[in-house]
This record gives sequence, C-alpha cells and structure tokens, in this order.
Amino acid sequence: MNPNTSSSSPLASSSTSGSSSWFSGIVRGRKSNSSTMAIKSAVTGGGGGTVGPINRKNQFRGIMFKYGSKPVQVAFKTGDYKQQVVFIGGLTDGFLATDYLEPLAIALDKEKWSLVQFLLSSSYSGYGISSLKEDASELDQLINYLINKEDSEGVVLLGHSTGCQDIVHYMRTNAACSRAVRAAILQAPVSDREFRATLPETAGMIDLASKLIAEGRGSDLMPREANPDTPITAYRFHSLCAYMGDDDMFSSDLSDDQLKQRLGHMCNTPSQVIFSMADEYVPDYVDKKALAQRLCRALGGAEKVEIEWGNHSLSNRTDEAVQAIMQFLKSGGPNGWDDPWT
Repeated sequence: MNPNTSSSSPLASSSTSGSSSWFSGIVRGRKSNSSTMAIKSAVTGGGGGTVGPINRKNQFRGIMFKYGSKPVQVAFKTGDYKQQVVFIGGLTDGFLATDYLEPLAIALDKEKWSLVQFLLSSSYSGYGISSLKEDASELDQLINYLINKEDSEGVVLLGHSTGCQDIVHYMRTNAACSRAVRAAILQAPVSDREFRATLPETAGMIDLASKLIAEGRGSDLMPREANPDTPITAYRFHSLCAYMGDDDMFSSDLSDDQLKQRLGHMCNTPSQVIFSMADEYVPDYVDKKALAQRLCRALGGAEKVEIEWGNHSLSNRTDEAVQAIMQFLKSGGPNGWDDPWT
C-alpha cells in the first residue's frame, strides 16, 4: 500500500456514552423496544459485547432488521454500538459483497463501531431498473432508522464501486439525515462509462437510449444485448454509459472543472479515496495515479490511498484495505462531534 494524503479533514470521535446525542434535537418520541433489546442481549451474550462479530469464515453474527416498507429493505448490523460504518455495494452487490468486510467487522468491533450492510432496490439484479436517486432515498431511510431506532451518533459511509456514486449523489441531496454522515470512504471509484466504452455494442446502445429518453420513454427496457445480465431501462443505461450521464462522476476524460462540478460539494465531508492500482475495470490507457489525485482534489482535498496490485474489490489486498479504513476512522481524535444544529 502506498498512502498519499493530499489533505486530511479531521474526523472527530463520537461523544462518550454519558453525553446526549446531538441528534436529540430532531428525534422525537424515541422508544425502547424490549424485543429488540432481548435479541441484542442474546447476540452479545448479555455481557456487553463478550462475543465477536464473526462466528467463522463467511458467518457473521449480528442483528437483521427492516429499515423501510419495501420487501427488499433489509439490513444486517454487526456490533451493538452507537457509531456505524454503512457499506454500500456496487452493481450486482448485496450482502457480503467484498472479502474485506469480514476482517473489517472484527477491526471495527474492537474500536466500538458497528458495520451495517443493507439491501437496496438496486441490489443484485435490480440496478437496471433503479437509479442513484432511488438509492439515495433508501440510504436516507436507513440512516433515519439508525438515528431513531439504534440511537446512532453518526455514520461513516463506505462505498464500493458504484456505491461511491451513491454516496456522492446522496450528499448532494442535502437531506436532513445526511448531517449524520461523519465521513465518506470511496473504495474503487471508477467510471462505468469508460469501462463500458471498451465493449463493441455500447455506442449504438447509447444512441438508442438517447432516442428513447427524448421520446419520453426513459423507463422502457433496452434490448437484451445492451446488458445481458439483467434488464436495464433506457435511463439507467444512459446514466451509466453516456458522457456526463448521472452516474458519470469518475471518468478520466472529464476536465477538472467537470469533476469539481460533480464532486465539489463533498468538500465539507471528510473523505478518503482508496484506489486500486490494478483495478480490472479501469482501462489500461488510464493513468490511475493521476486520476486518483484529480479525484481527491475535486473532492476538496480527500485523503488518497493507492493500493499497489489491488484489484477492484481488493480481494487480494484485504489486510491493506482494512488498515487504510481503520487508520482513517481513527484519525479524528477524542474531541467529539460539533453539533450542526447549533
């Protein structure tokens, strides 16, 4: 790993257990749930976290809960703490999306952080008929649940691949619960457009998608050859594949001004970019080091971590991934959070 920090925005650690949550000003009527408390006691062995979050390989121990009204809106939390890292996967991802989540859950538990994995309407094969807007709405519901039901004192968003676009889009919405976002970690913020441009069928399909959108048929499905793995609407195909589409945030051919236009609002959110130097979804012609530096600058001075030989999901560099994330989380010191409501 070759970490290079452009500039580092400090992260403050959460307030101590004896202090009141700064969210109390917007949370009304919070009630304890005896059945939930009983489940938590069983999970922790009734001893305040006497067992760890991992039982054995690929077997997490925690609490599963519904955070919204849709059947898919299910989340899983390891650790019973008031600060959470929320993992947001990429296209086709769901639970246990990356290999580093298991060691990360263990490392977080030691520092009294919970890891939250959750399903979106776009999870698994649903991304083709969804959008960043819908993802952001559901992420906001999750954070709202954590505040009101889990007494959260703030979250760090950890995005993998297209999960990075979700974070950037969500923070642009300026939703009330977005104030609970303590920091953002973008792992593998790569361009879907640049990758798909390497496929021969993409150019013609972009033209078709543009035509359908112009006719007011953006929700129509594209031909199967546009996206053989799952149905995809004209809008989402255009968003992922077209120049300056809604998902086009990290492309190397965007100018500095365009990157700032897309990412500049993140300047008030402490951020880290973890870029894999052997990411198989970044075309060979792209200068990965230069792109990572430009992204950090456009984000307003994000911390940059380059992981040599790391692949897209860092399955071959899990230890380095966890080390980078934990160093970033612990970089804020013991001073607690500023209260944005005052």
